[in-house]
Amino acid sequence: RKRRTHVPVDDEKVPRSFVIRSGVVGRAVSYLVRDVRKVMEPNTAVKLRERKTNKLKDFVSVAGHYGVTHFLIFSQTKVGTNLRIARTPRGPTLTFRINQYSTIKDVLSLQTNPRSKGTEYKNPPLLVLNNFGDNSKHMKLMAAMFQNLFPPINVQTMKLGEAKRVLLLNYDSETDKIDFRHYYIGIKVTGVNKSIKRIIQTEIPNLNKYDDISEYILRYEKAHASESDIEDGPDSTIVIPQKLLNRNQRSEQRAVRLTEIGPRMTLQLTKIQNGFCDGSIIYHRFIKKTKEEEKQLEKLHNQKIKEKEKRRKEQEENIKRKQEEKERIANNNRKMQRDLLKAKLAQQKEEIQKKQNEEDIEDDDDDDNINDVELIDDDEELDSEEDDGDNDEMDED
Repeated sequence: RKRRTHVPVDDEKVPRSFVIRSGVVGRAVSYLVRDVRKVMEPNTAVKLRERKTNKLKDFVSVAGHYGVTHFLIFSQTKVGTNLRIARTPRGPTLTFRINQYSTIKDVLSLQTNPRSKGTEYKNPPLLVLNNFGDNSKHMKLMAAMFQNLFPPINVQTMKLGEAKRVLLLNYDSETDKIDFRHYYIGIKVTGVNKSIKRIIQTEIPNLNKYDDISEYILRYEKAHASESDIEDGPDSTIVIPQKLLNRNQRSEQRAVRLTEIGPRMTLQLTKIQNGFCDGSIIYHRFIKKTKEEEKQLEKLHNQKIKEKEKRRKEQEENIKRKQEEKERIANNNRKMQRDLLKAKLAQQKEEIQKKQNEEDIEDDDDDDNINDVELIDDDEELDSEEDDGDNDEMDED
């Protein structure tokens, strides 16, 4: 009998995202958008199609239907490339300046043996935040925003086979920049050289250049050891507590290797807004305001909120009034239709009754004609009898 092998996930608690472009961007930024969508898999719209005529409100209008909680918006100006991370529906919005970036293709091109099976994107990545322990308000808000981009992890019920990727965000307090790195988590055998590892990991080596397998195994002994051939120390080895990929048995030591799969970005926080891509500015890197200016801006913002609320109420009242007017007109139309139907039925009934009365009158006339004919016949018989009597008397005389 087939059994359930996975625990159903509560869809309401899983954050989902839209990674989109805003305005005109170059081809490189378009590739970066595509790569960031792969980072956010599987809880993002990977094949989202954008048109030049689409506006931000078009995506916001369908976000609630699909349960989208975050927007990652890339834009490009003359100054540089920007990234906005906004929480729906009421914000906040964090704006970053992308100082440097590299796509997945650029990162893999620098590797000797790039690997990407594609199955690692079936589960969300593990998020690692480094040096985000500052108690300032904007740092706490930024850390909370990054944490809410991905679903929470339950360490007690999590399976190691689902941990295939890790997203590292490292904050440098000296430069005030964030390093965005995306890695693939690999598990390798420890205690053997590179050639033996290839054989153990069920990879078929190419032995056409060797007379004996010992030549293949010992070919690296006289050469300098590469970074991947260095003996695994105790800091880089772990004991696997679970059976992993049907090959690594439990309680066996394995080495953890992180392979960068891209993309790579260097971010710098420039602005935090209270609303969704709008609202009062909570933090700004380049513009500093006094307390009086902040109070005045807050007052203006509150006034705008009140005016917006007033307009919303007026719109609701107008909609309600129009709906009532529409219902009243519909009721009047239905009433007129009912009255016309009743009048038509009454007219038809009257015509039927009139026709029936005419038929009854015609039947009565036919009966009278029959009676008249019978009376005339009787009179003619009497007259004929009288004439016969007279003729008899005349004969006797």
